[in-house]
Amino acid sequence: MTRYHLGLLLAFLIAWIWSAIHPSFPRDWFLENVLVLIFAPIVLLLARYFRLSNLSYTLITLFMILHLVGAHYTYAEVPFGYVLQRWLGADRNMYDRLVHFSFGFLIAYPIREVFMRLAKTKGFWSFYLPFDVTLAFSAAYEILEWVVASKVEPASAMAYLGTQGDIWDAQKDMLSAGVGAVLAMVVIALINWRYNPGFLREVKDSFSIPAGDQPLGESLLRKWTGSTRP
Repeated sequence: MTRYHLGLLLAFLIAWIWSAIHPSFPRDWFLENVLVLIFAPIVLLLARYFRLSNLSYTLITLFMILHLVGAHYTYAEVPFGYVLQRWLGADRNMYDRLVHFSFGFLIAYPIREVFMRLAKTKGFWSFYLPFDVTLAFSAAYEILEWVVASKVEPASAMAYLGTQGDIWDAQKDMLSAGVGAVLAMVVIALINWRYNPGFLREVKDSFSIPAGDQPLGESLLRKWTGSTRP
């Protein structure tokens, strides 16, 4: 672990300790931090075997800190959310929308790095798949929120969900994450276009079918089983 990594870890720990001191809704703070207490150790453990770039770890840390701020105040009552509400002329605290947007904008790049390094994804697919997975994670989180909220007392459930009376809150949160991911991928594509001489060729080649490519499904099953049936 480098000094830079230690600095990121220290920033996260300071934010977590601050978030834990007299939170507005202690039961909601605990619910919001369940995934943090699971996800953060996983990131640290995986770093021993698969270290991401400093940029990816910085983006992940920024998102985690944004989430901890929401956990401290509850997402519906973060002071900066009211500032955003005035700026945007909205009828609700907009901090939760900011964090969902930030999930897409900040986490799509680390996902892309994993795809490129482990799955060797290139070209168009290195931009589309991070967007796709970001939306999938966002949808999975909304489902998890519903399951958790259905198991706790109503007051804690409403603070945890932070819908603020909007029946389409979950869908708008997912849309925010999707927009953030698209914007992140557009920015990365523009940087690649500017500095990577082979960018357009890589995008074109990513649609090429390799020589000798064969269908999967039943064709692969017949190969495994040695069947000659058509």
